[in-house]
Amino acid sequence: MDADRLDIHAEVVAALASGRPVVALESTLISHGLPYPHNFEVATESEEAVRATGAIPATVAIHEGRILVGLDAQALLALATAPAGTVRKAARPSLAAAIADGGWAATTVSATMIAAHAAGIRVFATGGIGGVHRGALGGTFDISSDLEELGRTPVAVVCAGPKAILDVPATLEYLETRGVPVVAVGQADLPGFYARSAGIAAPGSVADVAAAARLVSTHLSLGLGGGILVCVPVPEAEALPRDTAVRAVERAISEAAFAGVGGPALTPWLLARIAVLTDGASVRANTSLIVNDARFAGELAVRLASA
Repeated sequence: MDADRLDIHAEVVAALASGRPVVALESTLISHGLPYPHNFEVATESEEAVRATGAIPATVAIHEGRILVGLDAQALLALATAPAGTVRKAARPSLAAAIADGGWAATTVSATMIAAHAAGIRVFATGGIGGVHRGALGGTFDISSDLEELGRTPVAVVCAGPKAILDVPATLEYLETRGVPVVAVGQADLPGFYARSAGIAAPGSVADVAAAARLVSTHLSLGLGGGILVCVPVPEAEALPRDTAVRAVERAISEAAFAGVGGPALTPWLLARIAVLTDGASVRANTSLIVNDARFAGELAVRLASA
């Protein structure tokens, strides 16, 4: 990437130059995931969770034709309070359009990975990755660009698993085909985003953050060209029981199909409907896992920096 497109915050520049740990954070949760002021609060809590580990947070967004790697409080607030519909969602396919547009754009997993790698950041925290949508293999072919990015960009992505609305087994198969290691932390089951378990075994597992750091360091040192997915279960206190999460997801998907909702509008529609169906419990779980992933990513980055 042309370095002129990057606007790296001075604190992040200094940290990278001195070998201090840095964690990239995405911004779609701010613009498209949660309403104000909840979005600003969660974004701030995530940055604070990274700082508490000794790492530096670098929230990524796009503004005035530049990719911002690290937002100050004023920029974070501006993004959080931008009028609805004025913030683009930038993924790899729409990255150029978002930059050319000149306004605000929030970065998804794929765009954040691109920016993090260009800046020299090895660890990125998000809530959940996109993947193969249900019915995609039957003809809609709705597959997130997140998966391709994981297969091509060498960044460690910390999340709570693929989003629960997806075809999770198909998502794992796609990641395997693209050569992306997927590991759960502290358990044999794949984390289920809202729930502690997705009900299927993870392709790999590690005991704790120290073991995760050893694996991530080894993977990135091999020069294979792709990323690694580190899946951390949602904190138990806010986790939904798996059967509750499954029922809400299945009902929301059925209602979306009946209403004809699809394409880019599908994911936000489903997440909003699941929040209603669970009386807000899914939002509490989502908030908790986002901050928890940021904390774990900070711990991971600290260990990688000291290795």
